[in-house]
Amino acid sequence: MKKHILPALKLTIIMILFFTVIYPLAVWGMSQFSSNAGKGKIIEHNGKKYYSNIGQAFTADKYFWSRPSAVNYNAAGSGASNKGPSNEEYLGQVQARIDTFLVHNPGIKKSEIPVDLITASGSGLDPNFSVQAAKVQVKRIAIVRGIEEQKINQLIEENTESPLWGIFGPQKINVLKLNIALDKLASR
Repeated sequence: MKKHILPALKLTIIMILFFTVIYPLAVWGMSQFSSNAGKGKIIEHNGKKYYSNIGQAFTADKYFWSRPSAVNYNAAGSGASNKGPSNEEYLGQVQARIDTFLVHNPGIKKSEIPVDLITASGSGLDPNFSVQAAKVQVKRIAIVRGIEEQKINQLIEENTESPLWGIFGPQKINVLKLNIALDKLASR
């Protein structure tokens, strides 16, 4: 029995030290070399500070709508809904999002709505959406703001981020940055 307890206790103490002291210090140390010393990417707009790497709620018709969040964009409680694709409550939420989108975007067919506008991300905090998610909203924003669709499409192109090293992941757009650029365009 002593043969097994002593090594188990040693291993437990080593793991506690590693995972509560050494590993967190190593991660913290590496973050100090990142932009803003690991405190996130902060953008100031109209006197307010926003984290560009955390999703924000945009639901006004004059803005590009964000990807839905299962945690109501609360960074302290990152996570998904954990409901399966056959869960009745989940299907009801998705259908409600589709219906809301169609009401605010007349002329768009259900089949044209990108999935990232009606389903939440795994973290519930995704700050980005697809290029298609932006383009499907152009007509609504152009009408509400009185801006030509061509100018809004140009804004989308300017704010489209390429995949990592050109191969990892799809093109994406940061919704916060796009909406700030949209406000600047509208104020001109």
